[in-house]
This record gives sequence, structure tokens and C-alpha cells, in this order.
Amino acid sequence: MPYYEIYCSVTFFILGAVVGSFLNVVILRVPEGASIVHPPSRCPDCGSAVRFYDNVPILSFLVLGGRCRDCGSRISFRYPLIEFTTALLSLALYKKFGISPAFMVFFPYCCAMIVVFWIDLDHMIIPDVITINGIAVGVIVSLVGFIPYMNIKTSLLGTLFGGAILYLPAIVYEKLRGAEGLGGGDIKLLATIGAFSGVHGVIFVLFFASLVGSAVALVTMAVKGSSAKTPIPFGPFLTTTGIVYVFVGQRVIDNFYALSHAF
Repeated sequence: MPYYEIYCSVTFFILGAVVGSFLNVVILRVPEGASIVHPPSRCPDCGSAVRFYDNVPILSFLVLGGRCRDCGSRISFRYPLIEFTTALLSLALYKKFGISPAFMVFFPYCCAMIVVFWIDLDHMIIPDVITINGIAVGVIVSLVGFIPYMNIKTSLLGTLFGGAILYLPAIVYEKLRGAEGLGGGDIKLLATIGAFSGVHGVIFVLFFASLVGSAVALVTMAVKGSSAKTPIPFGPFLTTTGIVYVFVGQRVIDNFYALSHAF
């Protein structure tokens, strides 16, 4: 591997880890309505400010043995996990798109998906500040041609289709059962994904998210003995498949069309 390629790979991995550290703050504070820039990071147990040398992504957790330097309380393994996940995604996006406008679009997109994944998992909410702004960004970057296979038309159609395909069944379910079956956050999230991936992306994401989500729900009911009415956040499945689509979605769609035309 050329030295330049090694340098770029390491750089993008570190970039992802640093951004992942910031995502930890966003995931923690956005649901609380708190500022994501002030105050600096603190231990949730003793309130001590995290020293700059204890705030190195991934490495600080390992050096400290997963404990606060001041009070010795355990630090959640989630923090280095998110940092490492973001680092891997940054590296993978660089390998796929290189240093290009597509990378500059899909890296923040994937970061937003990570944030939604954890917030919905924790609180069963999907913040509008991410989805509404995400739709606007998706449409704009499609307009200027930064996303492969996308233009303003496919972005707008994807947004409308992504919102409508969940909104209509949700309304019907609520009318029939008298209870909310799908939150508005999921609807706006799929519309956001549609803004970046078009109608094909919405179909791909919804199909595989529903497939995996149903499997997880069945396993959960079998293991924990929960009922079918037990709420399970759908956002983590949508965001995960939304990221997967960035890497393999278009290839799957192309292969599907090639196979259908063969018959």
C-alpha cells in the first residue's frame, strides 16, 4: 500500500474517532435540550471536568481502564464503541468515495444516523432538529450534484415517498386501533433518508429495516416473554439500513433490475 494511502487511511480513521467523541456529547445532550458545546464534558457521577488528556477518543478509555480518574466510577463502554464505529465508517467512506464531495455528504449523513440510532434506542424519540435539517441538506446537495445517482427530482420524490409510505399506514392504524403505531419521528426519518437516496433507497431501507426489525421483535418476545404491544423503537433499524444503503444499496438495486430484465 502506498505511503500516501496509509496516511489518508489513518487520517480518516482518526477524524472519525474525533467526530465520534463529539457525537457522544450530542447523543447525551440533545434529548435534554442542553447545549452541545458548553459546558465541557464532565463525569456524570462526580461532576469532575474531563481533562484534555483523558478525552482522547478510544485510547483514554483503555488507559483509564474504563473508569473516571477522579471518582473511579465506570465509564460506559458505549463511548468508545461510538467513537470506534464512527472511525470505521469514516475510513470505509474514504475507501469508497475517496476525498470527494460524496464523502463530504455521506460522512455527516452517517453521523446523523448514528446519533438518531442511540437517541431513539434510549428515549424512543427522533429529534426534529436532525430530520428536518437533514431533509433540507439532502435536497440541497442533490441539487448541486454532490450525491451519485441523485438530482433534485429524485431527492424530492424520495422525500415525499419516504414520508408518505409510513404516514398513511400510521394514520390508518391509529384510526383502527385508537393508538399511535408509528411515531412521527420515524416518518420524518425515512423522509430524510429518501432525500439522500431517492425512492429506491426508501424501498431498500424500509424493506430490510422491517425484515430485521420483525426478526428482532420475535426474538425479544420469545426471550423476554413480552407481548406484541411492547413498543420497540424502529429508528435503529431505519438508520442502520440507511447506512448500509450508502455502501451496497445502489449495487443491489442495479443487480435487481438486471435480474428482472433477464427474465
